[in-house]
Amino acid sequence: MRGQDTQQAGLFSYLSPEERVPATHPVRPIRQYVDTALTTLSSQLATLYARTGRPSIAPEKLLRALLLQVLSSLRSERLLMEELQYNLLFRWFVGLDLDAPVWDGTVFTKNRDRLLAGQIATAFFEQVLAQAKTHRLLADEHFTVDGTLLEAWAGQKSFKRKTDATPIPPPEDPGNPSVDFRGERRTNATHVSTTDPEARL
Repeated sequence: MRGQDTQQAGLFSYLSPEERVPATHPVRPIRQYVDTALTTLSSQLATLYARTGRPSIAPEKLLRALLLQVLSSLRSERLLMEELQYNLLFRWFVGLDLDAPVWDGTVFTKNRDRLLAGQIATAFFEQVLAQAKTHRLLADEHFTVDGTLLEAWAGQKSFKRKTDATPIPPPEDPGNPSVDFRGERRTNATHVSTTDPEARL
């Protein structure tokens, strides 16, 4: 029998974000390292806040959110707040309940600046990094750069021959002809962009 495409909002949810995140998800061990680091820094965090007044964003949640922003390559706090609205994995990692309101982006940024000025954020990231080193999760054999985010003011047609460069003849391979532009082979050694000299072919 075909099921009906109906949707009715439930009044209650009996599953927590903890139950929704798979036990084998790669962010689970990271969350453990983060919680260990935050326990170590608890006394330092206490010195940044007054004992009276309106409660701020919990610094532990703020630091978890900052780390999540880095891990997810989110370019702004506003995008992070948007993800926290509907992403269960993000809510679980930060420590927000399903019905907890998400912070305003400006308030989040103001609280973040307090942690950066107090050097807490640096100490936090160093603690997490130290745990990753202890568990041999880091390697310096290679690194990866996401080149899609590197922008240049250089199109293919902006590359002109350098005045002091000698032409390089294309290799003789009829089965795999060399790439040329108007009859000449272009390389970083022989051509430079007129609009962005730091751009590379």
